[in-house]
Order: sequence, then C-alpha cells, then structure tokens
Amino acid sequence: MTDPDLDPTLAADIDAVARLHGTFTLRSGQVSDTYFDKYLFESDPRLLDRIATRMVELLPEGTELLGGLELGGVPIATIVSAKTGIPVLFIRKKAKEYGTAKLAEGPSFDGKRVTLIEDVITSGGAVRDAVNELRPAGAVIDTVVCAIDRSPVTGESLRDVDLEIRPVLTKAELDAVAQS
Repeated sequence: MTDPDLDPTLAADIDAVARLHGTFTLRSGQVSDTYFDKYLFESDPRLLDRIATRMVELLPEGTELLGGLELGGVPIATIVSAKTGIPVLFIRKKAKEYGTAKLAEGPSFDGKRVTLIEDVITSGGAVRDAVNELRPAGAVIDTVVCAIDRSPVTGESLRDVDLEIRPVLTKAELDAVAQS
C-alpha cells in the first residue's frame, strides 16, 4: 500500500540515486542483491531536504529530542532539528573511550522523549543497540523515524524492543517504482 501523502517522485528519485545491484552483506549479516546506499541520498542536499521534510511530518507529538544514530542518522537528524527547532542528540555505535566517554553527545536525555532518526533499517540492529543502552540511562524511546525500512515485514523488525517504525519509504515502495 502506498502512502497517500508520499511525494510521488521521492521514491523514484531515491531509487534512481541510491539503489545498487550486486552482492552485498548487510549489517545484519544477511546477503542481498540490492543495496540502498544511504550516502548517495544523504550527500545530495535536495534529496536530503526532501527526506527530512517528510520526517518532520512523521515525528510523534511530544518529541523532546531527536536521536541521530551514527553515522547515517546524524545528517538527517541535524536537518530535521534545523527544520523543527527540536535539539539533536548524536548517538555513537559505542561509547568513546576518551574525553567524555559518552554514548550520546548533546543535551541531557534523562526523562526526555527521544525519537530516533535512522537512515536504513533492515533488522534494526543499530537501533536496538541504541535503545538497549539509552533506555536504562533514562531516555524515553518509543519511535524511530527512518528514511527507508527495508525489513522483510515493514515495521516489524523492532517489535521485540517495543519500538514503532515510521518510514519515509519502504522497500516495497522503492521496488514498485523500480519496476515501473
């Protein structure tokens, strides 16, 4: 099912720029013949702006902080922050071992509602890791907004950590424009 609010050319434009064909090992360990190279759409200022604009519409009410996941979620979260005025938290894959030794850089998130921002979700491993670290430290996290949900069953890959996925695009939507 296609989202009626979807920019009709966004899926086609992202697909044309970022879909690669070949043999790719994903972060999850899965092997795929299709890869969506987030850096190709994140490095295009017009596409990045269009993705961020759509993400603004997907943010849950009451979001107090945006959590950009390293590395791909950081540029998107920064643009969404600039559009909304909601402060951004930069979330590392692992806490650095020097300086502040923090997993998340930016304002305090204890007791705050944090909406995570991610680029591409397949199994949700990076998001799951962040949630499992940030919730015990006081973050209230119930939603992740992503550019592309390429999980086998849209929106289901993070049910085990009680997280709603709100994608700008799904793999099915991108596949549909690739076949047209």
